[in-house]
Amino acid sequence: MTQPSPNPSDISVQRITVGELAVRFIEACGVKTAYGVISIHNMPILDAINQRGHLRFVSARGEAGACNMADAAARVSGTWGVCITSTGTGAGNAAGALVEALTAGTPMLHLTGQIESAYVDRDWGYIHEAPAQLAMLSAVSKAAFRIRDAQSALSILREAHRLAHTAPCGPVSIEIPIDVQAHVMDAPTDVTPLPLTPVPPDAHRLDVLAQRLSQAQRPMLWLGGGARHAGAAVQRFIDMGWAVVTSVQGRGIVPEQHPMSLGAFNVQKPVEALYAQVDAMLVVGSRLRSNETLNYKLQLPACRYRIDANPLADQRAYSSDYFVQADASLALHALADRLQGHMHTDPAWPGAVAQARQAAEATVDATLGPYVTLKDSLNRAAAKTAQGLWWVRDITLSNSMWGNRSLWLDHPRAGVHALGGGIGQGLAMGIGASLAAHAHALGRKTVALVGDGGLMLNPGELACAMQEKAQLVLLVMNDQRYGVIQNIQDAIYGGRRCYVDLCTPDFSLLCASLKMPHFLLSGPENCDSVLAQALAHDGPVMVEVDMTSWGPFATKFAGPPRKDPT
Repeated sequence: MTQPSPNPSDISVQRITVGELAVRFIEACGVKTAYGVISIHNMPILDAINQRGHLRFVSARGEAGACNMADAAARVSGTWGVCITSTGTGAGNAAGALVEALTAGTPMLHLTGQIESAYVDRDWGYIHEAPAQLAMLSAVSKAAFRIRDAQSALSILREAHRLAHTAPCGPVSIEIPIDVQAHVMDAPTDVTPLPLTPVPPDAHRLDVLAQRLSQAQRPMLWLGGGARHAGAAVQRFIDMGWAVVTSVQGRGIVPEQHPMSLGAFNVQKPVEALYAQVDAMLVVGSRLRSNETLNYKLQLPACRYRIDANPLADQRAYSSDYFVQADASLALHALADRLQGHMHTDPAWPGAVAQARQAAEATVDATLGPYVTLKDSLNRAAAKTAQGLWWVRDITLSNSMWGNRSLWLDHPRAGVHALGGGIGQGLAMGIGASLAAHAHALGRKTVALVGDGGLMLNPGELACAMQEKAQLVLLVMNDQRYGVIQNIQDAIYGGRRCYVDLCTPDFSLLCASLKMPHFLLSGPENCDSVLAQALAHDGPVMVEVDMTSWGPFATKFAGPPRKDPT
């Protein structure tokens, strides 16, 4: 028997604000934590977060820090990073951190307010008004939208999520006028995001590529951040005798202690010499950036192929003999199917790879002087933990010397680095990485390597770390100056040093004011015991390395590595 249609007046339709709609959509995307600063122009969104109680909101001390936290959280968790700021100056404060996320290809949502719709773009001096805010956000984001009414809100949110996760990935900004945020609407029954479909490889192009690669006897994969999810496929190539080298973003796709991995020792002379023996290099998901190719003069193998989800990667920076547009994992698995049983690599190839790796490590170690003890101690500490470490680095002398390559990583998301080259982002990234690991039950302790100069750009986030009980060891390399800049002045400007010496606080007193434990390493002698205590502590802790007591590195680092054009 057919049931009568229900009377519309009998149906109770739930009413929610547009701000709550945004929160429901973020939750539906699998996000566990959002980061930001509360403001009069985002309160409908944050009120909904508080009322619903599903998302953890982390109150950063500044929008730049909040955006860096969301960036690192996305890199570690593999989910959408979410940052919520105010409009005007607040949105502008996030701009530099958005540039970092754009450079790193991090899928993020920057959700910001906007003044009342009636006054937007009127230039009346309305409080929090920013001329051309949407244009500013467009310049530092992959895309930027304004939600002008309730009807378009869900479609814009869905498109933002899709764009953020479509190669090349990046942050998407959405501004919502405060009156639109507070507008009450019928709650949609379905707020799920659009499906994310990876780019499938063309079968014919894979056939051609497989035919070309099948004869290689000393093949090598160069892996970038676009191949993070392709570890299982990469292992199939290693099993067929392929060697692996990575960019900084590709670290840990293969555990870096694997005998066929060169890790991120991609520009050291022993590895460059090995490239001359490679008869086929397949670059997967990497932009071959300037500071990882000696300003594009690194002598890569003559025979180069490329797989990338972004079609614009073809012939970019370096030429390639053949290009396949595709998702890294799909393409590598399909390519491995074609190559399995058809490759006959040189039996001497593993030995050559191991020799180059050992020589590259020795080359780097020889530059470190006493700091090789710290590096080795960190590796021992990571090996003693059940799961390893999340390894976060700011732009600092120690990171450039060894942090970007010498701490062994065994997980494709274990390394978080300020890829765009801006200092002062490491502390906030460490907080985001730590809280994301906790929210997604990923385990591991977070260690963030920062310099004293970079730390003082954002010291307020130390209070955020304490308030949120971040499982974070902050390793502060204190030389009381901008060490890299000083070395550049010595190398290029005739030793004319200016504006590099810094007034550095007493970090022990700073930590005491926040009730944060502080350890001082005045020399290499106690590294193992101090790091063990720091890693065992429940909550944030600072380990300060007094570089004036340790002494200089054995070699001066004077900026990103370049090759003499002659």
